[in-house]
Amino acid sequence: MLAHVDQSTGLRVRKPSANRYEAASPGELVHVDIKKLGRIPNGGGWRKLGFTVGRRNNGRRGLGYAFLHHAVDDHSRLAYSEVLDDERKETAADFWIRARSFFIEHGIEVTAVMTDNGSCYRSRAFADALGSHVKHRRTRPYRPQTNGKVERFNRTLATEWAYADTYTSEDDRVAAYPAWLHHYNHHRPHTGIGGSVPASRVHNLPGKNT
Repeated sequence: MLAHVDQSTGLRVRKPSANRYEAASPGELVHVDIKKLGRIPNGGGWRKLGFTVGRRNNGRRGLGYAFLHHAVDDHSRLAYSEVLDDERKETAADFWIRARSFFIEHGIEVTAVMTDNGSCYRSRAFADALGSHVKHRRTRPYRPQTNGKVERFNRTLATEWAYADTYTSEDDRVAAYPAWLHHYNHHRPHTGIGGSVPASRVHNLPGKNT
């Protein structure tokens, strides 16, 4: 069967579609993005304390945001993610170096990365982290759906982790993230890949995860 090419990404896709595409193999495209989440105050927010008290607790100064940096493989949906303190160019570059190591450990050689046009991704630091062997694709202006795989990941983590429990603090929520991420990669069926789990679509997964 001849491969088709998605015009927005330049990637081979399994079948023509006006609305979605899929990289033909792991590493052919990795979506990278940052999601901002308001931090939970000590004692809990409104989900824990109710609207009136929780709103007052949320109003404390200095809470700020947590920044979730993601790298999601287009073909398998395998995800690497960290909760970090900012979205500076150095932070984004260092995150990618760790994400690349994660994919290498799973037998995935990344050949292209897609990001939005945020300043951290337009920086020399991020370009240096990618290196000359990784093609940097950017989303079209005002077309966030071009990076739809990672946007879908953001919606999933919001409902299944970030706002799924009545956490008593930001530390409490962050501590629950690695277990949820493992569940997402190794146990959670993904409708976008026919009910498979992301790890099952990686050819050289090291060991067995339970």
